[in-house]
Amino acid sequence: MFQSVESLPDEESEGPAFRVHERLTVKYESEKHISLHWRSYPISDMVSDSVVALVLNISREIPKVVVESEEATKTEEENNKKAEKVIHALLVSLFGDVKFGENGKLVISVDGNVAHLDNKQSGNVESENEGLKERVRVAFQRIQNAVKPISLSVS
Repeated sequence: MFQSVESLPDEESEGPAFRVHERLTVKYESEKHISLHWRSYPISDMVSDSVVALVLNISREIPKVVVESEEATKTEEENNKKAEKVIHALLVSLFGDVKFGENGKLVISVDGNVAHLDNKQSGNVESENEGLKERVRVAFQRIQNAVKPISLSVS
């Protein structure tokens, strides 16, 4: 959202603080208060407005943490199976000939060149053709980010 956000050293402020877009300083004052400091300038004003909107939205919509149960684990397994189907379908749409090989690997054939994708583990790609190898690796990475963008596990 912002071009740059950097943490400020503790010497410059009494509590946690950071600088947004090199124009606005946000300081943590207490559990329910923050302070914003900036010099009036059109761009600085826009940055401060967007930070205020973000803070107001956060305070209004506090995320809820739910402890996973056995049902959630089953749902996660179902989601993983669905994700695998989606990944396979998207790879087929990109490369055409995609088949299931041994050990859960996907075998992708393009113009006589073959790549082996380790779909379940690391996403490693093996191929003699470096161009195909890189195309498959990048495509799989992008598909993974789209299908499973953020892990919401509580640690």
